[in-house]
Amino acid sequence: MKKAIFYHAGCPVCVSAEQNFVNLIDRDAVSTEIVHLGQNSNRITEAESAGVKSVPALLLDGQVYHINYGASLEDVKKG
Repeated sequence: MKKAIFYHAGCPVCVSAEQNFVNLIDRDAVSTEIVHLGQNSNRITEAESAGVKSVPALLLDGQVYHINYGASLEDVKKG
């Protein structure tokens, strides 16, 4: 099974992207985890290491897909 992690910071752009994109993923084929970096700031380093530069972002099998632009990870760190 493939694994996806959707990183976001809770902003309106992020929430909209989560609702629109994550619901399109076939949950029988892809295990999906939602990570709110504003609430789980301990996971910011993980996101950076994976290549996430801004949120919302979807990490799917090691490939980062930046969706629209809500906030940079630097802004989330200040948060």
